[in-house]
Amino acid sequence: MKDSMDATAVGRAIEPEVFANRKLIRPALNRNDHPRQDAERRQDGDRRERPERASSNGKKTPPPEQTHAENFYYQKQMQSKTPMVLVLQDGEEVHGVIEWYDKYCLKVNRTSGSNLLIYKPSIKYMFKESEAGQRK
Repeated sequence: MKDSMDATAVGRAIEPEVFANRKLIRPALNRNDHPRQDAERRQDGDRRERPERASSNGKKTPPPEQTHAENFYYQKQMQSKTPMVLVLQDGEEVHGVIEWYDKYCLKVNRTSGSNLLIYKPSIKYMFKESEAGQRK
């Protein structure tokens, strides 16, 4: 009995007039209406939202010039008022707490002396004063 139903369905598909006058109707679906499509869009969204490569010869775009990691570090040390040691290019060590910073300078509050405004290029490196015993 199953064979007879399949045979009639196949027999109807052969008639060309049936398909000639049919219109294909595609409803305009909003992506927000379907949660499955939202999940797919979130998974594939990273690829679609990334900017295209600058050139088509296969070279990658350069990394961003500013990562803001330095600013994040300064903010963290300022908020916790962490005692810091700044080693300058000439080897001099400055002990104090970073009060503020800008693009070119750091202001360091010291208990043993006056506050200092230090030009960033004159700093060789810096570390937390609590790590001073581990460094020596």
